[in-house]
Amino acid sequence: MTGLGAVSPCGLDAASTWDSVRMGRSGIGPIDLFDASNLPVRFGGQAWGFDPDTVVEPRLQKRFDRYSLFALAAATQAVAHAGLALDRDLGDRAGVYIGSGIGGISTIEAQARLLVAHGQRRVSPFFIPRALSNLAAGHVAMRFGARGPSLAVATACATGNHSIGEACRVIRDGTADLVIAGGAEAPLCELGMVGFSVMRALSRRNDDPATASRPFDVDRDGFVMSEGAGVVVLEGLDHARARGATVLAEVIGYGLTNDAHHITAPVEGHQGAVRCMRQALNNAGIKPSQVDYINAHGTSTPQNDQHESAAVRTVFGASADRIPVSSTKGATGHLLGAAGGLEAVLTVMALCQGLLPPTANLQHPGPGCDLDYISGAARPADASIAMSNAFGFGGTNAVLLLRRFDR
Repeated sequence: MTGLGAVSPCGLDAASTWDSVRMGRSGIGPIDLFDASNLPVRFGGQAWGFDPDTVVEPRLQKRFDRYSLFALAAATQAVAHAGLALDRDLGDRAGVYIGSGIGGISTIEAQARLLVAHGQRRVSPFFIPRALSNLAAGHVAMRFGARGPSLAVATACATGNHSIGEACRVIRDGTADLVIAGGAEAPLCELGMVGFSVMRALSRRNDDPATASRPFDVDRDGFVMSEGAGVVVLEGLDHARARGATVLAEVIGYGLTNDAHHITAPVEGHQGAVRCMRQALNNAGIKPSQVDYINAHGTSTPQNDQHESAAVRTVFGASADRIPVSSTKGATGHLLGAAGGLEAVLTVMALCQGLLPPTANLQHPGPGCDLDYISGAARPADASIAMSNAFGFGGTNAVLLLRRFDR
């Protein structure tokens, strides 16, 4: 990894997002993107202050859904952070692997309303290009002339991790030298909020949004839906060195499995997650005892947090009690398909700065949540290797192992 970019409820770039997360400051508040006053859940994690004009000139914005704008903003940051010229044509051996769990849901909602209210003539010719879940990757590829491998993963909340893991594969097999990878999501519209609300998946702490996302806490009552993007620049080591890039971290392991059990509920003991974490460790060729930190999926839902904790204990055995664990979703909320990308960015920053972020709002761990969770304040640590977990609807699991680059 040579470049990091982010748009989140905690900040509009990687540095400001990290500053809020390491301080345990919540980015959650009442939604003002639309009138949510009649909804059962009226709060979320907006990308507060995001200005599309800083990404795309106003006359062209009708071609972009909000999620694509987030992707383009985060990718531009990552490319600049990697020391690449923003007007550079990256060429045939540069790729883009940016996915989305849902794609342009707000575009779908708006165009459906136009069709019902005013007929087919009012539907925009940009409707489909805005809504498609591969258009974020397409726009980023066009912006930077990345004509190599392009893939838009759509694996729900595991999307960002899968995108980064698969991007590493295409570099390792020699098909590309550089890939811009991550995830983007913009689900904060009435359709999105109602859809997750009727599933009883969302927290309903309308009276105190800032404390609603509380991973592993006994009083957690659901996740908080957020928007944004997390994007990294990945390169082969020889390629990065040849151009004099600063290498931040290495992706040393990647695992992907499926529970094959239920569309939303994890299998007892979260065996799919167990196999996925073990696969990542085997892929990296390291022992569980060598992991210094775990950035948990930690959604603040009753089922995930307990099952993930049990899975970590199964995988790490005697080492489980000494490995610090946190979920940055306590501050950011859950960015769905962008979560893994954002959490990879935050995990790399934690390794580089020697400071492990806390789990915001965690006061009293609930039953079955019995690991060494970081809470209250960030914890200084000389951590070298970190695991970042992501699990999604449909039973899909993706785990990354990241190592600080010290050579």
